[in-house]
Amino acid sequence: MVACGVCIGGFSLCVFLDVVTRTIGHPWLWLQQATTAFFAWGAFVGMAAATRRNDHIYLSEITKRMRGRKRTAIETLNRLVVLAVAGFMVWFGFKNAMLDLGSYRMPWLIPLTVYTGVVPIAGALIMLFSVEQMIQGVRYGYEGPEDTELDVKAFE
Repeated sequence: MVACGVCIGGFSLCVFLDVVTRTIGHPWLWLQQATTAFFAWGAFVGMAAATRRNDHIYLSEITKRMRGRKRTAIETLNRLVVLAVAGFMVWFGFKNAMLDLGSYRMPWLIPLTVYTGVVPIAGALIMLFSVEQMIQGVRYGYEGPEDTELDVKAFE
């Protein structure tokens, strides 16, 4: 979560400095590259963090009304789909990052892997968090505190 915040904060600062330096007539060309890198890393690290917090990708509105074995089956299936997608992110993201080692971004000749290398990293984190959630869900159930809020609202 902190890494995502740092990346989005860095992105915002770079955009601000880019606007200021262009306005005063002395643009810093490297800010475009830093902005792109911060945005890419912030978005993908944020996706992994949201997966860890169970705030992203899942069909929570459908499953939070379910109970027992039916919910366990649907939640596990959901996480298996996320696990497969994350596996594709790792596999194809790695292949893409390796291809991007030979491509450079002007004017500083930074390899494009600086930007695309986050995809397999985020995919690996999402895989890890999905497996963790499946183990915990099968062991203890997928019901969480947000499900009790639904029950309380029904009785009000």
